Amino acid sequence: MGMKDKFQDQAEQWQQKAKGKMGQAEEQAKERGQQRGQRRDEEPERTRPQDEPDYDQDYQV
Repeated sequence: MGMKDKFQDQAEQWQQKAKGKMGQAEEQAKERGQQRGQRRDEEPERTRPQDEPDYDQDYQV
């Protein structure tokens, strides 16, 4: 095995590791997205407290 083959094999191994890690990262991102979606479904909608003024309305001076 020559030096060229040795370095080529090493580069291929690094490529395979990187592809594997990318696949894992994609799966984890999908899982996190699904978990966030589930949490949104479980949380009630946030409402404005009754004593808080409504700043969206125009004020008359």
